[in-house]
Parts: sequence; structure tokens; C-alpha cells
Amino acid sequence: MNRSLSIRSNKGGPPNSPATTKHKGFSFASLRGSIQPELSRRLYQLIKSSNNLVSAHEAAGREREVIAKQLSEWGEQTGDDGVSDVSDKVGVVLSELGAQEETYAHGLDDARGVLKTIRNTEKSVQPSRDAKSKIADEIQKLKLKEPQSPRLVILEQELVRAEAENLVAEAQLTNVTRNKLKEAYDAEFAAVIERAEKQIILAKHGRRLLELLDDSPVTPGDRRRTYENGPAARQVLNDAEDDLKMWEKNADGYEPIVGGEEVTGAGGAVAGSGGGGNGATAEAPFMGSSPTSNYDDHNAGRI
Repeated sequence: MNRSLSIRSNKGGPPNSPATTKHKGFSFASLRGSIQPELSRRLYQLIKSSNNLVSAHEAAGREREVIAKQLSEWGEQTGDDGVSDVSDKVGVVLSELGAQEETYAHGLDDARGVLKTIRNTEKSVQPSRDAKSKIADEIQKLKLKEPQSPRLVILEQELVRAEAENLVAEAQLTNVTRNKLKEAYDAEFAAVIERAEKQIILAKHGRRLLELLDDSPVTPGDRRRTYENGPAARQVLNDAEDDLKMWEKNADGYEPIVGGEEVTGAGGAVAGSGGGGNGATAEAPFMGSSPTSNYDDHNAGRI
């Protein structure tokens, strides 16, 4: 970990450090941020930044699929049967890696949606805080100006009511904050686990595919041995699909951390959800054909 104690450790940096001197130009987004209630302003910015992160991973997934298609098309035009077959199969794996990136983006978006519940609760609590502070300030001013004013009694009664209302709102806020904070980041970490474990599965089978391509040098005039690993390459894709299905089957037994109850076990957080859904996303088989042939159909079925 690159920070031993806290991510806040650089707060005490010099006033003219780059982090404090950076200024952003005006935009409608910055205007919306500036008119947020003080209580919800930081979380508003966090949710906005999370949206940028979601978009970045969606874009990365789409680019990965474009690259997969281009690799397959390039291999086909080389005229080398081995390169053509292996590049096509590797393209299938890369395309599925792109799909996993987009699935991960959806998981992040689910977590972001849960954080909005906290933000909305913060926004609803701000008026009760402001009302309580306003009445208290008015009482203090009146005590200095007119200590015997009969209005003091009325204001003090209003302050009691405002404090009672605020007490209820603050209790709701702390309950919602703790519950939804756990739910949101349980969903995010579940998405991280799913993405990482599926990437490992796909990467290992991708390397198996590369081992099927003979790259031993040939001398000028010699012919390379005929490529005969087509069935083996197809089996690698079948194995990858089976392993992904097995991951989904195992993930069905996991439960998210909700209501203050922690799930024990190494994979306990895998099925965490944003908004109550299952964190493991069921997937259609992906090994049916090459990226060149299924690329457009593969994209058409996803948001």
C-alpha cells in the first residue's frame, strides 16, 4: 500500500502546492456542484468523479473489443494458418476481456447509485441543521439587544422543536450513511473481485493459446511444419468458457455484506450488490465464433 496511515496524510502540505493551486474553468457542472448544500457537496463530487470512472472503463472495454477484431482480421490476412488461427482465438479472449471491463463498469455504477442514497439523505438533513442554527443565532442576537423581549420565549420554544426535528434527521443520516457505505463499497469490491478472477482465468487460457504457435526459427528455403493445433486451440476456448461458468456457479453461493452482518470465507464479498442485485453477472457463452464474425452481434446485446 502506498499510504501507511491515511489517504489524508498530505492535507498539511504547503499552501502553494500543486494540489491547492490548481484552478478549473467555469462549467455548468461546476455550477451545479457549487449550489449543493454544504453537507452533501463532497459526496456530490465523489459521485461525479465515480461517473467519470465508469465511463472510462466502458470506453476501455469497447476499445479492447475493437482491438480484438483488428487482431483477428490482421491474422487472417497474413496467409499463415497458424498465425491466423491463434490470432483469431486470442481475439476471442481479448473480446471477452473487454466484455468483463464493461461488466465491471456496471458494477461500479451500481455502487455509485447506492452512494446517491447517502447524498440525498444529507441534502434532506441540511435544512434542519440550518433552521436550528438560524433560530439559535436569532436568540443570541435578541439577548444582546433586548434581554427582556417576550419573543425570546417563543424563539426558545421553536428552538426546542427544531432541535427535536434535527435529532431525528441526524439519527436517520447516521443509520443510512453506515448502511449504504458498506453496501456501496461491498458492491464495488465484489465487482473488483469478479473482474480480477475472470481476467486471471482468461489470461491463463490466452497464454495456453500462445503455446500452440510454433515460433522456432526456420532457415531460408525450409517450409514450416503444417499447423495442426486448430482442435487444441478450440479446446482451450471451451476450457475457458467452462471455467467462467464454474466461477458463476461458485459465486451463486456468496452473500453480500448487508445489515451489519459480515460474510465469512475467502470469497464472501464476491456477490455483493449495488441496490440489492446479485454482484455476479450471468453471461451468455462467448466462445461460439471469432471476433470478426461475432463482434457486431456481441456489442448489440449490451448497453
